[in-house]
Amino acid sequence: MDHSQERWGRPRSDVYGPYQYAIHNAGAGSGPSTATQQPIITGTSVIAIKFDNGVILAADNLASYGSLARFTDQERLIKVGKETVVGMSGDVSDMQYIEMMLERLIIEDDYAQDGHNLRAPHIYEYLSRVMYARRSKVDPLWNAILVAGKKDDGSPFLAYVDLLGVTYSSPSLATGFGAYLAVPLLRQLVSDEGDEKSVTEAEARAKIEQCMKVLFYRDARSLDKYTIATTYLDGEVKIEKDQRCQDMSWRFAEHIRGYGTQKV
Repeated sequence: MDHSQERWGRPRSDVYGPYQYAIHNAGAGSGPSTATQQPIITGTSVIAIKFDNGVILAADNLASYGSLARFTDQERLIKVGKETVVGMSGDVSDMQYIEMMLERLIIEDDYAQDGHNLRAPHIYEYLSRVMYARRSKVDPLWNAILVAGKKDDGSPFLAYVDLLGVTYSSPSLATGFGAYLAVPLLRQLVSDEGDEKSVTEAEARAKIEQCMKVLFYRDARSLDKYTIATTYLDGEVKIEKDQRCQDMSWRFAEHIRGYGTQKV
């Protein structure tokens, strides 16, 4: 059967005139406009917690191609402006696109040279609108994002936005599997707004390192090499790369029923 559109289902040439083949060939070679429906190269959890003098974030350096641990040097914590850090999980290509957008935003803001800089709440509001606008076009950026820095009143700022444009803030946050594995541990230190005032940087960092170790044990898409970023209330940002989980041991697996040759 001949299913060619040129030979059936079109107006009769003897009634309506010659068929306009330009209509049939429109867009030939380029195909229809499509949107990403599934992330390809992905990064896993980003975790963060407030403390009395700022915010600490951490994200491992693995970018996975499906279940393949393909890239082991992918940085997912990005310094934006002078005093803000953005951490992203999800599709790496979309993350790079967002990074480019933020770079342009900072450059345009610097044109004014009026002594004012974009702070974390401003960047967060910008990202929340970008993510919601892309979701509304059914062409989302496949990422979950944490934004950390300080507010205009000088207090720590930490908030979340995802590919649906969902936004919320909390003194401890995580994306990916970290939302299930790390947040309960982080809430041992801070569970409500204001709890961070009694938490020191050393305590917050120790808890972050514990969470990264748990994620490496439990999340198959994670890595034991990670980056830690710390934002302080005085505007300083410190980024420490190539951190490693310490004192790793898989001996605990021997006590799990059904592991290896052990009988259930």
